[in-house]
Amino acid sequence: MTVQIERAPLEHDVRPWGEYWVLADEVDHKVKRIRVTPGCRLSYQRHQLRDEHWLVVSGEACVTLEGEELLLGPGEAVDIPKRTAHRVANRGSADLVFVEVQQGSYFGEDDIERLEDDYGRTA
Repeated sequence: MTVQIERAPLEHDVRPWGEYWVLADEVDHKVKRIRVTPGCRLSYQRHQLRDEHWLVVSGEACVTLEGEELLLGPGEAVDIPKRTAHRVANRGSADLVFVEVQQGSYFGEDDIERLEDDYGRTA
């Protein structure tokens, strides 16, 4: 018998490309569930203080790492080391959902260095 415990997310934020929910925020890691709407993409960015691991739950992710594209489907994952330029795009017709696990020394949103952004954001 499996027991499922439902918990409210610690944080929820709506962005121009979709939304995210913080599922865990600990001293040594942070976990987010991220939804990207069709035709949208996150900024091309890098982080100085954290690594990220992305696991696709549904949809198709077009991940750019240092200018190289990688297509990922459900169950596939990618690791993004600190200081690596990266972005994810949803070129499909259905929502893209993935789980992001951050590990490092700091997980604040102000550790985002945006290199390109479709929405005019710099921070």
